[in-house]
Amino acid sequence: LVVHGMILEAGFEGFSMFELGKVGIFIAIAGIIYIFLFSKRLLPDARPDTAVPDEEVEEGEKLHRVEAVLGARFPGINKKLKDFNFQRHYGAEVKEIKTRNGQRFVTNLDDVVLHEGDTLVVMADDTFIPTWGESSVFVLLTNGNEPDTSGKKKRWFALLLLVLMIVGATVKEAFPDIKLDMFFFVSITTIIMAWTNLFPARKYTKYISWDILITIACAFAISKAMSNSGFAAFIAEYIIGMTDALGPYALLAVIFIITNLFTELITNNAAAALAFPLALSISAQLGVSPTPFFVVICMAASASFSTPIGYQTNLIVQGIGNYKFTDFVRIGLPLNIITFLISIILIPLIWNF
Repeated sequence: LVVHGMILEAGFEGFSMFELGKVGIFIAIAGIIYIFLFSKRLLPDARPDTAVPDEEVEEGEKLHRVEAVLGARFPGINKKLKDFNFQRHYGAEVKEIKTRNGQRFVTNLDDVVLHEGDTLVVMADDTFIPTWGESSVFVLLTNGNEPDTSGKKKRWFALLLLVLMIVGATVKEAFPDIKLDMFFFVSITTIIMAWTNLFPARKYTKYISWDILITIACAFAISKAMSNSGFAAFIAEYIIGMTDALGPYALLAVIFIITNLFTELITNNAAAALAFPLALSISAQLGVSPTPFFVVICMAASASFSTPIGYQTNLIVQGIGNYKFTDFVRIGLPLNIITFLISIILIPLIWNF
């Protein structure tokens, strides 16, 4: 959607709803096969998780193990645990800390500095998850055995709304005279979900990552500055000079690598925004269609597999799955390479230069 919006702003025709699926389906199939064949070989079957018992009884009160992934709004971010009294704030005792860098601490916890994405293993009573489950300070709370409170009807209704949202955006493209877009259908779906209490309307901000939105906004500003100042054209000219004899295929590969490096270090939306002016300048100087470059940015920005900081869900599963930083590199780097090869081969065949 970020690239689509920038394409329209640049005066080109944007993507249709499932256009990226022309290459994305092949990447998805190859990725699934790779995961099935190699995940057990590249990732450990088991790793010592924690010394914390599943249950404790303290003064007649039953305590359970709960894993809490810290969000950006957690008030103890960048503080040592001893300087932030977690038990006083939340009524639970921290027994273990799994950092987003893959480190695990079970001793000397007071000296550990807390960061967004860290996972705390705490001993809490039955009220902890109901009390803090909707709070924005935690990205995820789990004890591995939460009761299903949503109900089958709500789950099916949420799925139906999702399908209607996608169908609505697709039908809009089939009938261009209808002045509706994806934003309209997303807004309507969100309002219906809040109205039917699929999520608490008063806590809607929990699901908005303001830090990521600010990062994306800054990336848009930098992207525009790169274009207006001529810096993007300068870099594009330099890259073309380096690969002049190899043609647009080599430049497509360069754009993929640049975007992919960005997405592993910052968020994928910002990576796409930063790479877009380079792609536009390169295609203009070569005198070729920019569409293959736009598509390759989308694929590369989505391939954030090699680091836990590349995407929010990577951080979430890191602590819950007890993964190390090296686990992401081991399983993710080959997946990045698979995505790279399929993209560079198929994109020029589907979208001609």
